[in-house]
Amino acid sequence: MNIAITGGTGLVGRTLTKLLQQHGHTVYILTRGEQKVENGIHYIHYLSSDATPEQYLQHIDAFVNLAGVSLNSGRWTEETKEAIYNSRIDATREVLRIIKAMEQKPRVLVNASAVGIYPASKTNEYTEATTHLANDFLGTTVRHWEAEANRANELGVRVAIGRFGVILHADAESLQLMAMPYKFGVGGRIGSGKQWLSWVHVEDVARALYFAIEHEELTGPFNVVSPKPMTMHAFGATLGEVLLSPHWLPVPALALQLALGEKSTLVVDGQHVKPKVLLDHGFTFQYPDAKQALQHIFHT
Repeated sequence: MNIAITGGTGLVGRTLTKLLQQHGHTVYILTRGEQKVENGIHYIHYLSSDATPEQYLQHIDAFVNLAGVSLNSGRWTEETKEAIYNSRIDATREVLRIIKAMEQKPRVLVNASAVGIYPASKTNEYTEATTHLANDFLGTTVRHWEAEANRANELGVRVAIGRFGVILHADAESLQLMAMPYKFGVGGRIGSGKQWLSWVHVEDVARALYFAIEHEELTGPFNVVSPKPMTMHAFGATLGEVLLSPHWLPVPALALQLALGEKSTLVVDGQHVKPKVLLDHGFTFQYPDAKQALQHIFHT
């Protein structure tokens, strides 16, 4: 298959590209950089006034849209929030424009999203059937992002939307921030520790996206999280165990709110999310257990 990816140079995009190449597929990465072919990957220039990426993408079987400014890009100032929101909406609209310009449409658009679409809760459990969605900044952003992606249905393209949890990888800034105190021997629970962390290993993210490309019966949202979410306290204790460091010094929620501002919601609040759609369709997680995932990340 020929597969186009936006956001292909990011953490998930790189992992997905490697997986696709291992399975013999040709990858086209849409980039703001120069147009070139390198290591078998076709880099296609887009998102500039003179770019015409559609002329190089006439035989694409699947589109994967991962583009967007990282949620970890500094404190959430109004300027940063605008960049987070606009980068997702603008890239998705450009993907739709490209698809519309194609004579032969791709069979599927797999679009990224986030479990932040669900309201923070210590008691509720969320699946893709949940209709009560969050109205805060992150919830609003991903709801609008998904709405834009779903417009591809009007072009006769199947749409599958992967709602990512907290992605674990050695280079993931969220995990680096959580691990840093343990590396200095001062790790402990964050906030109350009772908030849920719906996490997923980056390799399972890539595998889930590939699964959505291949399985034509999978449409709509699918949660990309481990089937074994944990409270922040339990996850921290597991992280400390893997890093051979004590889990003893709590970090008050107020301290994080003062340090991170609105962005602190990513660690102070949480959602208990289950990957029901993936499991119902027969997907198997390579790293369903947090200790196993963290040992692979830090000791492989």
